[in-house]
Amino acid sequence: MHFGFSYTGLIFLLMLFIPNFFWTKNKPERYDEYAKNESRILLAFERAGEVAVSCLLLIFSDFNYSGLNLRLLWLCGAACLMLLYEIYWIRYFRSEKTMSDFYRSILGIPVAGATLPVIAVLLIAVYGRNPFLFAAGIILGIGHIGIHFSHKKEIKENENPQGS
Repeated sequence: MHFGFSYTGLIFLLMLFIPNFFWTKNKPERYDEYAKNESRILLAFERAGEVAVSCLLLIFSDFNYSGLNLRLLWLCGAACLMLLYEIYWIRYFRSEKTMSDFYRSILGIPVAGATLPVIAVLLIAVYGRNPFLFAAGIILGIGHIGIHFSHKKEIKENENPQGS
């Protein structure tokens, strides 16, 4: 592992944060009601993972392109997932912006807005051979994906209150 600036990490974070910035002005109706019920434990995992992933992506130069080799497949996989993440956001912003729209799957990937970037982080960690980023990605995934699966479950229960 080598300390140094990662332009790959910066690009990844921009792909992550720019749509989220626009989302703050386009939240699904009733989102805040669901957010009130979030597990504090999952929220702590999510926040710790967000901070760690954001910092680690920027401070290790190992995530930058290092020439043609088999490891590049991991980086390409992460890039494909992030492109799919951008498509997820385009689809959401063009929708009616309901909670169901927000938690739709894409290509069979459940809660795509949470799942895609977490898996991409794990792939970048493998590419960069960085166990710290991998651990941070796991922590982020536990919190972020856990929270969003909880919201999705709550949405289903509200749509079918008697399990019908």
